[in-house]
Amino acid sequence: MINKELTKVDLIFEKISAEEVLRKAYEMTSEEIIQQILDSGLKGRGGAGFPTGLKWKYTAAEKDPEKYIVCNADEGEPGTFKDREILDMVSYKVYGGMAIAASAIGAKEGIVYLRGEYRFLLPKLLAELDTFHRMIKEIGYDFRIRYCLGSGAYICGEESALFESIQGLRGEPRNKPPYPTSSGVFYKPTSINNVETLVTAMMIIDHGPELYASLGTKDSRGSKVFSVSGDTPTPGIFELELGMTVQQFVNEFGDGDTKAVQVGGASGFCVPRKKFAETIIGFEGVPTGGSMKLFNSSRSMYNVLHNYLEFFEEESCGQCTPCRVGCQQLLKGVEKVKKGEMKSTYLNELVKLADTMKIASKCGLGQSVGNAFKSIVENFREEIIY
Repeated sequence: MINKELTKVDLIFEKISAEEVLRKAYEMTSEEIIQQILDSGLKGRGGAGFPTGLKWKYTAAEKDPEKYIVCNADEGEPGTFKDREILDMVSYKVYGGMAIAASAIGAKEGIVYLRGEYRFLLPKLLAELDTFHRMIKEIGYDFRIRYCLGSGAYICGEESALFESIQGLRGEPRNKPPYPTSSGVFYKPTSINNVETLVTAMMIIDHGPELYASLGTKDSRGSKVFSVSGDTPTPGIFELELGMTVQQFVNEFGDGDTKAVQVGGASGFCVPRKKFAETIIGFEGVPTGGSMKLFNSSRSMYNVLHNYLEFFEEESCGQCTPCRVGCQQLLKGVEKVKKGEMKSTYLNELVKLADTMKIASKCGLGQSVGNAFKSIVENFREEIIY
């Protein structure tokens, strides 16, 4: 059993000299940069957890001379607001991480796909980008970054739908393979990374991989920025070492009556009180893109589930039947059970539908609907039945 202390860390928002770090990276070869990221054990901070060093390595290996580094700043997951804070406070680190990634994979252009609701940040971000461009030009980087704004579609947080949106097309997921490392935006080799992942990569180059690898656990190296909300006396943004239990998290952020924690937003897992002590926050337990929502005994978990299902039904792109129809049927199903129009055993059939969606849906949206659905139904069934 892992008994990791809840440790607050300050890497993401730490003030550094971007010029010094970028000059250091500029003197390194592509292989040296990638090896440092691999040695650190960094996994994608968007929630999927793919090793960042491998993603860069695969993209770098592609022979096509035209490559891209894309920053996914769409941040549409309910309860997640940490990327907004990172962009607002240390955008130069995001740009620096993109420049380092570009040097590693051989890209000359970067694109930040910014959530449409964050448009208010754009004037400040563009002014800071102009300063950044002047700095890297002096260092010797042949690299430029531009912005592309989303329009509020949750599905465009999915990487291939995001590429379609950048290209001016309807935001719908592509079939895989091919994967972005060989055919991404404009069907060119692309490394797409989350805002926090890129900042973390810059800090690894600054401090060295050993420091980062010493944090967290074997399967979940490093720290993570959490968006803490819900029934908590201390909502906000916190950077914590990975590997703690949900109980340790609740001890720090709970209100004394926490009955459930939704880890990873609507597409994540709902952890009940009885499982707090045994559940690890990390890739060996419940991974998270950053959202941590606490619910106390005053909250109806049926209402929470109903809210999530309404969200997924609205945000499904409708491209594949398992997700389009599945979201509708899950919502209608729990409503009928709650009204007494269907027996409580019908929930078992809905769980089977959620399992089918996980296998048959085309992208992560439909595949992840079952996470919250099953964890709430299985642990709070008494709050759903009539």
